[in-house]
Amino acid sequence: MLTCSKLIAGGQGLAAALVKRAATVELDWDVRQKSRFDATDSTGRILGVFLPRGTLVRGGDVLVVEDGSLVRVQAAPQEVLRITACSEHGSAFDLTRAAYHLGNRHVPIELKPDHLKIEPDHVLADMLRAMHMTVVTVHEAFEPEGGAYSSHGHGHGHGHGHGHDHSHDDAHEHEHAAHREHGHGHVHGPNCKHDH
Repeated sequence: MLTCSKLIAGGQGLAAALVKRAATVELDWDVRQKSRFDATDSTGRILGVFLPRGTLVRGGDVLVVEDGSLVRVQAAPQEVLRITACSEHGSAFDLTRAAYHLGNRHVPIELKPDHLKIEPDHVLADMLRAMHMTVVTVHEAFEPEGGAYSSHGHGHGHGHGHGHDHSHDDAHEHEHAAHREHGHGHVHGPNCKHDH
C-alpha cells in the first residue's frame, strides 16, 4: 500500500499536462469527506490516504503519493436528489427558500444557479415537495458547499472561528459559551425521523 498525506486543491500550481497524465481515483462524497481512507487508483495501486483532520477532498484535487506520483481525484456519480423550482408555478426565490430550510437542518447541499442537490432523504424530499419544489432522483457527482470558513471547501466545514483579533464583550462571550454548552439546536420538525 502506498501512502498519500498531501493534497493539492484543484491541482493548483501543477502543469496541466502533468495532471492530465496522472492516475485517477473515483470517490463518492461519503469517502471524500473523510480525511483517512483507502482507495484503488486507475493503475490498480492501493492507496492509504492520511490527510489533516477535517480535510474535504473535491473532484479535481490531486493527491501526492509517497513515491512522488500524482493521483487526480474524480467525484464519482452517486444517487442524489435534484431540487428545482416548479417550472409552472415557481420562481428563483423558491430555490433560495428551499436552500434556507435545508441549511437550517445542517444538510450538505450542492448549490447551482438553477437547482440544488442533496443526498437521498425521503423526509426532506416530502418537505420540499410540500413547498412545491420538483424533486427527482439522479445519478450524478455530488460536491456540497464546504462552509463559510473553509477555503475551496478544504477546511473543517463546520468551524465557528471568527478570524479577528479584538476582545469580546461579556454578552458576546456568553452567547458563544451557551452555544458550546447546548449544541447546535438542530430543527427537524414533527415528522422528521433519523437513523443514527
